Amino acid sequence: MTVPANSLALLPLQGAMYQAIKADPGLDPLIGDRVYDEPPESASYPYVVIGEAVETPDNEVAAYASRVAATLHVWSAYQGFREALDIAGHLVRLFDHQPLTVPGRGVVAVRHEQTVTLRDPDSDLRHVVIRFAADTHPITT
Repeated sequence: MTVPANSLALLPLQGAMYQAIKADPGLDPLIGDRVYDEPPESASYPYVVIGEAVETPDNEVAAYASRVAATLHVWSAYQGFREALDIAGHLVRLFDHQPLTVPGRGVVAVRHEQTVTLRDPDSDLRHVVIRFAADTHPITT
């Protein structure tokens, strides 16, 4: 069996998550268009960063599949976690057990795995890390 050209899910999945965040009307009043792969130094808070991801093969006999653990980061300058957790809650509602269209991939499921709150040690910023797991397979024609 030949490995399909679209065997890696990381980039298309992250792109689909980016598009879904940008298109969500509930997030617009909270973060506007501040969704980044790498935020500029001049970025205003709060914002969301498409973060790290880990792709693990989950192949079956005669089929290529993968599980992607995708991370989103919420950054806020609000004193306390309320603002960042409100945004994180929107992200969980947007992705957890919801359909996601990923170009070239079939998505079996997206599940919320973990949310962690952190205080930035060098500033007063609040940081919320949200991890989702997505089970995918390439769409072959």
